[in-house]
Amino acid sequence: MTDDLSRLSSYIRVIPDYPSEGIQFQDITPLLADAWALRRAAELMVEPFAGQFDVVAGIEARGFIFAGVAAALTGTGFVPLRKAGKLPIAAARVDYDLEYGSAAIEASDQLAPGVRVLLIDDILATGGTLAAGLELISTLGAQTVGTSVLLELQDLEGHRRVPNVHSLFAV
Repeated sequence: MTDDLSRLSSYIRVIPDYPSEGIQFQDITPLLADAWALRRAAELMVEPFAGQFDVVAGIEARGFIFAGVAAALTGTGFVPLRKAGKLPIAAARVDYDLEYGSAAIEASDQLAPGVRVLLIDDILATGGTLAAGLELISTLGAQTVGTSVLLELQDLEGHRRVPNVHSLFAV
């Protein structure tokens, strides 16, 4: 692990038994609160895809944070993938299942044919949300050049559903 990754990992704290007994919650709020950590995490999340994308798409809500920073750092645009009903004009919608129910995300027409997209979220858990994001981008005719997350929860096996995700950390 590089010095920067080692330093970044110190900003992720584990909260035992939250939200229920036996869960080791990975709290990234200390990382978000530190300017250096937030910037460096975003830089490392986009590094493998440098120069390959026109916009960064972020999944609501914490994916917005990393994607917005990444877009600003790379001089590209940011396109939010929003929870259903939050956009004034939605060009496409994808419904998907979660480990505890179902949800839907929508995108605007800024994700058009020919647009190259880097998809970012905070955590890869079961893969449902990222898979829906990839489907949404494809539905609109845009091209996903990569997918990046801060943290992968390996026991939940989201990599089976969404392979080839660049993760800074895996626990």
